Amino acid sequence: MRKSKNQILTFLSWVLLSLLFVIGCNQTTKTNHSPSSDAAVQRPNLTISIAATLKDAMEEIKLLYGKQKSNVNLIYNFASSGNLQQQIEQGAPFDVFFSGGTQQMEALQQKGLLIEGTRKNVLNNQIVLIVPNNSVGITDFKDLTNTRVKKVALGEPRSTTVGQSAEEVLTTLKILDQVKAKAVYAKDARQALHYVESGNTDAGIVFFPDAKSTQKVRLVSIAPATTYSPIILQIAVLKSSKNVNAAKDFIQFLSGNQAKTVFKKQGFTLAAGF
Repeated sequence: MRKSKNQILTFLSWVLLSLLFVIGCNQTTKTNHSPSSDAAVQRPNLTISIAATLKDAMEEIKLLYGKQKSNVNLIYNFASSGNLQQQIEQGAPFDVFFSGGTQQMEALQQKGLLIEGTRKNVLNNQIVLIVPNNSVGITDFKDLTNTRVKKVALGEPRSTTVGQSAEEVLTTLKILDQVKAKAVYAKDARQALHYVESGNTDAGIVFFPDAKSTQKVRLVSIAPATTYSPIILQIAVLKSSKNVNAAKDFIQFLSGNQAKTVFKKQGFTLAAGF
């Protein structure tokens, strides 16, 4: 009986020591993992609102940036510059705004929504006329007045840079009223491109990089630079940013050779001084 009691006591002691060991290991494991857990929590999300015409270029740049800055998570928000401006004015928590034109950026600066000294000219853009691949008879902007042309894809002029610039071109060429009667308005340059790709319109006025992004359309004419105001794409850090240093670092990355190579390949030209 005494032997049995000793065995029971020995067993209980072993169980107690085992429990203490397990608890100690778990505590050590938590301690060892806390730095990496903290790092994961501290990994900043950088939310960047970007004009739709930049989609292909910025997706490629995202991959390049990730290889060098794996501690930063880029989140993209693509739309027309006018819609992005409205979202920012309504308090959307974005870090960076990459606008398709200067008008929207100027409006935000006037309202005090940009961090001073971060607004920069980055790229220049061009207005072009595109048609479906099987189209015939349209080789110039003035051909849009032909009765055979029933529908023309245009950006919405109140909210898109591409729409505003297209109206400038058509006004200069004295054909705005005739073309507006045939207009199918798009929310941004990429949607206008898709209207032409799908054959839902006979032609469309978009940016050069949009036309270059697909084999489903033909570029038939580049609008003379004298027919519209220069299109300058600008970037800035927003006062709503909670990651200002990371945002500034991202803008600095865009001025490097890797990003510049991507922009040029996609059909943009670099702004003076960038």
